[in-house]
Amino acid sequence: MQDDISGWSEWFRNFSGIEEISSPSELHGLLTGIVCVTNAPTETEWQQILQTLNVPDLEPTALALLTDESEDVAHALSEDELDYLPLLPDDEHLLQERVQALADWCAGVVLGFGLASGHIRSDEIELIEHLQDVAAVEFEDSDNDEEGEESYQELYEFVRLIPVSLSVGRKKVAVEESSLLQNVHAKSRVQTAQTGQNPSSVVEMFTPHRPS
Repeated sequence: MQDDISGWSEWFRNFSGIEEISSPSELHGLLTGIVCVTNAPTETEWQQILQTLNVPDLEPTALALLTDESEDVAHALSEDELDYLPLLPDDEHLLQERVQALADWCAGVVLGFGLASGHIRSDEIELIEHLQDVAAVEFEDSDNDEEGEESYQELYEFVRLIPVSLSVGRKKVAVEESSLLQNVHAKSRVQTAQTGQNPSSVVEMFTPHRPS
């Protein structure tokens, strides 16, 4: 199966049980959106990022997989060779599953990009809106035909290179200098200064329009 070649099987095995993330594809989108803005996060930085999303600690193998994929994606996006690929189930899966995975991936990209950048530039608004539109796509039984397959492929090709457009020409920042971990660092400083108190931690999340 292409799932083994693409890495989807391993990705699904390690990340499908995370309740706080809709699917492994959303996690890959989140990763992609983040590295459009920042350098690839280290394992320690990933632990902190996932904490802000209330995701439980990952097993060491899963954390290493996430970190390695970050480096691979960061490299693919920096090359501008149009070979970046979202991590999605292959065409042996039902069309409905693939459509949902693509929608999840788009939602993840928007979330990761918003968390890392803190703002959207005027020239990026339309690209983000395209991702949000696909994130809101809902599969209907009538879509399960050849025309539906063609539409899925068109959607896939339409959105898969948006991260390249968001990444190219952008000066990457260190994760600690981005808006990703500002709340973590702020909380740490407050706790150090006010021992014994429990200040609340507010994580501003750029939430895409997506079906619940």
